[in-house]
Amino acid sequence: EPLLPGRHRSTEALIFLRVTLPFIAGFFVSYMFRAVNAVLGPTLALEFGLNAGRLGLLTSMYFLSFAVFQLPLGLLLDRFGPRRVNGTLLLVSVAGSILFATAHSAAEAIAARTLIGLGVSGSLMSTFLAFVLWYPAERLSTMNGVAFSAGALGAMTVSVPLELLLRVWPWREVFMLLAGVTLAVSLLMWLWVPERSAQPRGETIMGQIRGLGGLLRDPAFRRIAAALGTTQFALISMITLWIANWLRDVAGYGLAEVARGLLAVNVAMIVGYLGFGRAADWLVRRGYNVIFLIIGGVAAGSLSLAILALGVRVGGLLLWCVFVVGSTAMALTYSLLSRRYPKELVGRANAGVNVFCFTGIFAGQWGVGLMLDYWRQGAAGYTPQAYSFTLGVVWAIQVCGLLWLWLGRHLFMESVVPLKS
Repeated sequence: EPLLPGRHRSTEALIFLRVTLPFIAGFFVSYMFRAVNAVLGPTLALEFGLNAGRLGLLTSMYFLSFAVFQLPLGLLLDRFGPRRVNGTLLLVSVAGSILFATAHSAAEAIAARTLIGLGVSGSLMSTFLAFVLWYPAERLSTMNGVAFSAGALGAMTVSVPLELLLRVWPWREVFMLLAGVTLAVSLLMWLWVPERSAQPRGETIMGQIRGLGGLLRDPAFRRIAAALGTTQFALISMITLWIANWLRDVAGYGLAEVARGLLAVNVAMIVGYLGFGRAADWLVRRGYNVIFLIIGGVAAGSLSLAILALGVRVGGLLLWCVFVVGSTAMALTYSLLSRRYPKELVGRANAGVNVFCFTGIFAGQWGVGLMLDYWRQGAAGYTPQAYSFTLGVVWAIQVCGLLWLWLGRHLFMESVVPLKS
């Protein structure tokens, strides 16, 4: 099918090569940084003398800096466009990766990971904005699913392949390699991607800020923000760190088995993102609203998490995969926002909701570590009872956000909302 009405197939292919691939490469890199500690966690804990809480803090600082920068990121994206903003920020991650590779204390590692998070904080939002600028609305859910799948491929790259690489390379050299890959993607942004922006000519910074204020006053925006934050609190904090620990401590997996387990849940993530994306676009083309697809998918994932919280171990990896697939449905809220607001507000809308998303992930990664530290750690790790209690809390938080979204489902019957500044 044509990318846009009237476009030739060769034009579609060129846009895919010059726009889609470079931006999803940036998100691929950001997800490698995001998920690398799932495999490296035990090594880093030994290297820097970290308990579960401090390991959670080290990993989650990536997400805290991500969250803090989202509001200014939205303004920058809408004003300067996704290419220039993302190309510049990725250079910050290059510096952070080099600093992480040379860190000699936990404090230095935490500061370096914070810098990495800041540098890749524009990767997802710039990709979404680029898709809004280059693709028709009825393709957005599928394209966003492609982007999320590229991220999952990044996570897969730091699962089994990383475990194999660590047998011959020190972890510090791995981070130097990541710095080189990130630099290459930044150069691709500057030298290969064409420029396009939806920013109305002459709009001032104050006008942009008033537009952001209008978003925050929209009750549908607040419902999405809360639901996304609580779902990502559960999903991303689990998949980027704590599922690995559960597989090791509760299921009794060795390091290689943990890496294969992470590979499986990341494949499940790709299935979820692509499947829900295609299903959402199919519904949109037929005039249906995707809010019920979102709620149904997350509810199924939440049910699987509840079973794990009850202490069920049989088929544990399969239950984690179901949890991951179902929870990916919440990613459809980004395309829901893109269809709800005018193009000149999309950068701020997606970045604004990401404040809640990444604050939730930060709280989830660190909070899970703190809760586990309340239980005595044995030679084989934390007890199954510790994980049952912790997963029960995570489940309850996810369900609260989902219920609030369900109660406000009537707010999503309008497709485009003209916001007052």
